[in-house]
Amino acid sequence: MNKFERSWHLFKSSLMVIIRNKELLIFPIVISLATVVIFLFFFAPAVLWPTGFSYFSADHWRALSDMYFRASGHGHHQQFMLSPIAWVYVAFLYFVSMFTATFFNVAFYNEILAALSGDQVSLSRGLKFACSRWKAILLWALFAGLIGLIIKVIEQRFEIVGRIIAKFVGLAWSIASVFVIPVMVRETETSNPLTMLKKSAGTLTKTWGEGLIGYIGIGAVNSIVAICSMVLIAGGCFVATQLHNFWLLGGVIACWIISMFIWSYLMNVASLVYKGALYLYAAEGIVSEPYDQASLDSAWKFKKGF
Repeated sequence: MNKFERSWHLFKSSLMVIIRNKELLIFPIVISLATVVIFLFFFAPAVLWPTGFSYFSADHWRALSDMYFRASGHGHHQQFMLSPIAWVYVAFLYFVSMFTATFFNVAFYNEILAALSGDQVSLSRGLKFACSRWKAILLWALFAGLIGLIIKVIEQRFEIVGRIIAKFVGLAWSIASVFVIPVMVRETETSNPLTMLKKSAGTLTKTWGEGLIGYIGIGAVNSIVAICSMVLIAGGCFVATQLHNFWLLGGVIACWIISMFIWSYLMNVASLVYKGALYLYAAEGIVSEPYDQASLDSAWKFKKGF
């Protein structure tokens, strides 16, 4: 119950910030739409590559399959692997996705920190700021993409042991890099990804200590809401089936899906706002309204003995 009360207090505080700055709710929508457009723009050449056949013919897709895949083995043991050109293209799309995600996160956090400092939120200002930090974003996308690839290779290459190692390395990476985007926003004098990672980890350990093992956010509220929603939809479905009213059943399921989507969307924005408040507290000693120092101090759990 204490954990739930703390999470509920943090959620309400984050929600108050969002209510005062409703433009923060627009950012994820714009980010999602822009990301889809950018991904399709770079993915389209792979599909529309000229093969001498109509784009709607089976021969066109067969030619693309021969270009991007290589078959090995025979019969039931036949396996398909990506061709060298396909690997290059996948790596390129991976980098584009990393760069795009980092770019929009920088724009979003610039406005989150502005909102927490009492300024007005501006979508155009956030995007302009991200454009001004293109070099730092580019270098971080390359660095973070390489780290993610190394973790994936370790996990796949060494099987069970590799999965254990990758899990711990991934956890350490997630903790150390938690404030990299806010650092990129605030520390405009550096574009070195190693420096930004060091400042992120240093900001974290300076405030909460060395024995960190996990982040305590507003997940308890989300878990309670998810459980309650499952109980409600189960009850609604039971009533609908007892009444043999399949229109009611469909309506209950549709309402549940829509409500859970809205709730997840709101929780995601609230969590980002809370992380922004944590950064301002850890890096600049600012307790943003309406948060309090006690809730910010309890943001992380620790190893025993620390």
